Formats: sequence, structure tokens, C-alpha cells
Amino acid sequence: MKTAMMAFLFVASTASAHVAPLENFKHKPILADLSDLRALNIPVMAKDEAVGVGYAVVTPEMQQKIQARAHQVGKCGGFEDLSSEVNFTNDFAGMLKSLAEIKAKNDQYFAAPFRAQAVTKNPEIESAMNEVSEENLKATVTWLSSYPNRYNRSSTPNVHVEEMKKRLEAMLASSKVPYEVSLISHGSTPQKSVRVRLTGSTKPNEIVVLGGHLDSINQSWSGKSDAPGADDNASGSANLVEVLRIVSQKAQPQRSVEFFWYAGEESGLLGSAEIAKSYKQEKKDVVAVLQLDMTLYPGSGEFVVGNMTDFTSSWLRDYFKAMNEAYIHGRIIDDQCGYGCSDHASWHRQGYATLMPFEARMNADNPFIHSSRDVINNDSNFKHSAMYSKIGVVFAMDLANSDARQPY
Repeated sequence: MKTAMMAFLFVASTASAHVAPLENFKHKPILADLSDLRALNIPVMAKDEAVGVGYAVVTPEMQQKIQARAHQVGKCGGFEDLSSEVNFTNDFAGMLKSLAEIKAKNDQYFAAPFRAQAVTKNPEIESAMNEVSEENLKATVTWLSSYPNRYNRSSTPNVHVEEMKKRLEAMLASSKVPYEVSLISHGSTPQKSVRVRLTGSTKPNEIVVLGGHLDSINQSWSGKSDAPGADDNASGSANLVEVLRIVSQKAQPQRSVEFFWYAGEESGLLGSAEIAKSYKQEKKDVVAVLQLDMTLYPGSGEFVVGNMTDFTSSWLRDYFKAMNEAYIHGRIIDDQCGYGCSDHASWHRQGYATLMPFEARMNADNPFIHSSRDVINNDSNFKHSAMYSKIGVVFAMDLANSDARQPY
């Protein structure tokens, strides 16, 4: 751990040399953390101080600076790319107003004097949770991180995506739960997202979503282009595979459960933004969204969870704490990661309830992400990572077999 901390200090001190690949566009609209835009002197066209989000139009060089700053503080992309859904005449102020309204509802719920939730332990769920295999997680992370990179704009952005689809189809062949496996094409990136839908028995139009991004990126000063992304985010992707393996072999859930492996998160939440927007336009009833992004490095201690409180649901955070007390027994520490730190922001902006449990506090996460050094090593802790698959199992089986939903 001492060696890892020294490495973190070295990486942070050379952050100015960390650059993401320079993309080929003239300018694009984004939403980003207001503090990041100000720190980088990027002109803010609209803002909401209470929410802490700003709207800006950036050049490739500006985007690169945002990504470098995000890397410095240990988070992913750090912005949401709006180029696929708006033009420069659209009501960007309306987007900020919507975020402010969502925050006000969350704050109102959080201030309520009686909001305690209870989760009753179910022996079937507890048994399923105990089926999580550390060996399976390691095998999936090893496979995904064996690709030279999973960058969404590489010359072969879908090789691992198509292989993931094949593996999931083979794994689901014995499932008695009705399912669909599909690839989702996007307008903002050539990379595709993977979706698996387990169709609900009695309430199929009510959806519980579990997701994580499948792409990787290299922003390293080393000059190497490899982006194995073992922790970021082969770990969260592996957690989802393991949850699906277990849940798909149980009784058909009442609500539908959908699993996503998103494209292009590192370039501005590209895949998840398009998906969440389309779900909102189609008026799909998404009850809850779980995002798993980095679960392998216990920087704040084994079984310590960084629970992101910004751009997530107050209701789901309460539910998570009740679920943890009943089943998981980890130590939850509330933290924040800023706007656009992962794909939950895409769903949050569309008004859906989201939850983002992270591997550690943000200031104690893996120091080697976005580099060729993000590989399985002595600090990789699959026992710690397995806890996040257990969270996913409970999230899927409990919420998908209940009437619980966000009360606001």
C-alpha cells in the first residue's frame, strides 16, 4: 500500500502530462462539473450554482484538458457529451433547470424527518448472494484486460464487445428466464453497447437496470498506448457478468431486469447518454439504476464502499444502507465525485433513480487507472470486488420482486 501511495503521488504530480487521445471534431456541447470548467478557464455558457454543473462548447483541446483533470482526481471522463442530442440553438438552460428540479426533490426527501427504510432478509436472496465466485470475477477481468485496449475510437472498437455478446449468450443458454441479448449501435461512437434483458413475469414494463462501462482509455505520460483497464472498468463489467450468471438461474423476476455494458463512457458517457435519453423518450418505467465502475482496489480499506451522494437518488442511497445492513455488512462512506464521473449521470439527468457504490473514497481510488499499469497486481482484491457483485444480486432480486420505487 505504501508503494501504491508513492505511485499515486507521482502520477498526480505529473498530471499535466496526462492526455487522452485528441479527438477529431470542431466543437461540441457538453455538461461538466462547474468547478472543472472554471479551473480550466473554459467559457461557461450556462450554469446552475446550486447543482454545480455548467454548459460549455468545447474544442478537442478543451475536452482533453477536462479529461486530464478528471484523471488527476481519479475519476472517469468528467463530462457528458451532448453532441448527439442537441444543437447550439437548443434549450441548454432547460437541462440545467431539470437537474436543479431533480436536486430539489432529492433534498426534500433527504430532509424528511421519517425516511428510514427496512429491508427484510430473504433466505433465497442470501443464498444467491453467496454464490458469487471470486474465481469467476478474476477470469473475466483477466480476459477483458488481455485486450491491448478497449477504446471506443480505436481501429477495432467492437472486437471485445462482440466477444462479450457471444459469451453472455453461451452463459444464458441454460436459463429458464425469458431473455434477450442485443448490441446497441450509437450515433456518437462506432463502439456498441451490450444489453441483456431478463423479462419480468408480472410487471415486465417496470425495469431495474444494472450497468457499467466496457471501454477503456490510456491517458498515461509513459507514451504507451495499451489500455488494459483491469480495474477501470473490467472489474465492474465482471461484477455484472457474475450477477447475471446467478440471477438468470433463479426464478423469473416480477419486474424486468436489464444489464448494460456501455460504450464510450471515457469519452463523455456516450453510450449511456443515448440509451437513457431513448428510454425517457419512450416513457420506459425504469425503477432504479445501479452503476458499477471500478471495484477492485480497496483504497479506503477492504469492504469499505464509497457511496456517491451527488447526482444519485436519496431514496436509493437509503435503500442501499438498509440492504447493506441486512445482507452485505460493508462499511459505507458517503462521498462525491462531481458531474459526469460515470454513467449513472446519464440516467440521473433523465430523472431516473440512480446509485453509484465505488471501490473507495474518490481520493483513495486506484492510482493506475487510464494507464498501461491498470492490470491485475498485488493490490487487486477480488474478495473486495465480490462484494459489489453481491450488492448487484441483492439489488436485482430484491427490487425486481417488490413494489418499491422512488417516492418523488
